Amino acid sequence: MSGHSKWSNIQGRKNAQDAKRGKIFQKISREIYMAAKAGGPDTSINPALRLVIDKAKSANMPNDNVARAIKKATASGEGEHYDEITYEGYGPGGVAILVHALTDNRNRTATNVRVAFTRNGGNLGETGSVSYMFDRQGYIAIEREGLALDEDEMLEKVIEAGGEDMETSAEVFEIYTAPEDFAAVRDQLETDGFILAQAELTMVPQTTVELTEPQKEQLDRLVEKLEDDDDVSEVFTSAE
Repeated sequence: MSGHSKWSNIQGRKNAQDAKRGKIFQKISREIYMAAKAGGPDTSINPALRLVIDKAKSANMPNDNVARAIKKATASGEGEHYDEITYEGYGPGGVAILVHALTDNRNRTATNVRVAFTRNGGNLGETGSVSYMFDRQGYIAIEREGLALDEDEMLEKVIEAGGEDMETSAEVFEIYTAPEDFAAVRDQLETDGFILAQAELTMVPQTTVELTEPQKEQLDRLVEKLEDDDDVSEVFTSAE
């Protein structure tokens, strides 16, 4: 068992994300642009692009937005250039934080991230200071409502599909995969007729940190400030 449920965090932040949908679309468009620029527009031979397009669909991003980003990436000429950067640091209560960014201005992004940390009870660390505490994994959530399968039956389906691990709550089955198996497991579960509430490649903490309520509120402010930055694509924490 992974020992860390993502579902409550996903549900708890959904409304906040809905309110920022335009900014989320802008960030995903940048990821689509990067993936298409690097590997071409054909998802059958560009798995990175397919994953980002799936992410766009999960966010209910219009197909026109996806098509524009791909067209922009494959147009003639140099186009835009973005650097992929990971920032590492600690938040309130010593919680580990990973920040993934796509930026066309490293100095601007570094300054904004540093300010977000220092003004919200955190501090930036050196490269490698917290990344070793996280594992790259595929994550799939299937809501239990309407499913006739019990936990043992579902686990059998997950193992047959190639999944590594499953956690069960009253609301959801949470499935974890090796990153290289994620797409195959996701596709097999969909072929088996399951409706996926969430499917993504993510960073899962090896251990989690329990925070007090004031620390949790401060961490929420820090994560919100980071996610508000146009250059930040993903934020992961080890908070319980």
